[in-house]
Amino acid sequence: MSEGLEEAGFKCVFSSEILPGYASAYRLNHPDARLEVADIRSLDPDQIRKDLGMEKEELDLMAGGPPCQGFSINAPIRSALDARNHLFKEFLRFVDAFAPRAVLIENVPGLVSFENGATIKAILESLEEMGYCCDVRILGAVHYGVPQTRWRAIVLGGRGKSIGFPEPAYNVPHVPNFISVLNGKSLLQKPGPNANPNYVTVKDAIGDLPQLSNGERGAQAKAYALEPQCEFQRQLRIGSSAVFNHEAPRLSDINMKRLQYIKPGGNWTDIPEELLPEGMKKARKSDHTKRYGRVIPDGLASTILTKCDPHWGAFFHYSQERAFTVREAARIQSFPDRYVFAGTQAQQFAQVGNAVPPLLAKSIGMAIKDGYLRE
Repeated sequence: MSEGLEEAGFKCVFSSEILPGYASAYRLNHPDARLEVADIRSLDPDQIRKDLGMEKEELDLMAGGPPCQGFSINAPIRSALDARNHLFKEFLRFVDAFAPRAVLIENVPGLVSFENGATIKAILESLEEMGYCCDVRILGAVHYGVPQTRWRAIVLGGRGKSIGFPEPAYNVPHVPNFISVLNGKSLLQKPGPNANPNYVTVKDAIGDLPQLSNGERGAQAKAYALEPQCEFQRQLRIGSSAVFNHEAPRLSDINMKRLQYIKPGGNWTDIPEELLPEGMKKARKSDHTKRYGRVIPDGLASTILTKCDPHWGAFFHYSQERAFTVREAARIQSFPDRYVFAGTQAQQFAQVGNAVPPLLAKSIGMAIKDGYLRE
């Protein structure tokens, strides 16, 4: 989120992160922002505002993404008792202390249906009581130039005036599989007639990166394999002279055997039954369609998760006999190559998978800046 908003012209002055590993990666890429590594519930927003030398109503934007696992439609149990589901109150505490001109909250689409809409209504009502004109939409990242099927619920609020949501730039035939209606109104931000049908593909995203074999690490900084082949690659290579975080995870022998049977666009149903995991031998062919999937180069990637484990999604490279690298996952998320991830490979994958795609955040930031702050 911070990366995309900075690309839109914002400057981050303060961030809060509870995990030291994530904080080190954030600090590496946002060295000018003050960063508190702590439980947000322990922080005093009024003191932070004073330390920053800010008066109330001086801040342009308060942006955040309270942990979303408890809201997710994929969560084992979706309960109001999950402590993570109440961290949005901490965000509201900061809004009250700073009284920013605009507010941005990001979460999973499941936020809309959680507790039959009671939670999202409580968030909107709380912000409205603080003087913000708020609304919520569900945005498809693919409509903003991100080459994967990823949807996010976005709450925007302006002090005394509503903020328009960004218009989709690309027209992609992609239907969501979740509830997207609140109070009888569709929340999907749909492409208009002028949206570009030539959307960004997986090959557009990663086709210029060096080839690797299964488990190959190589040099920490690798040379690009090709000159930029499209505008997406040109944009993401700005400010970078080499490829970092591009090391192939080591697939097990059984997964390498399974991979031999999977063509681009294929999945677990192409694998001989004797090679399937025991738990999938009785599964219906119509279920789990992304598991052990090999992406189509001219299509979209499935949602990048916190680990690119083939058992959970289509994370096999379209032409190389291996799984995605951290850099390929980051490219599919639309991170620029100058953005370097820290920690173990597992931690790096988690940082990428938990992130808001920067291009989506940039589009939202431009809508806030140009459609609201400059008026």
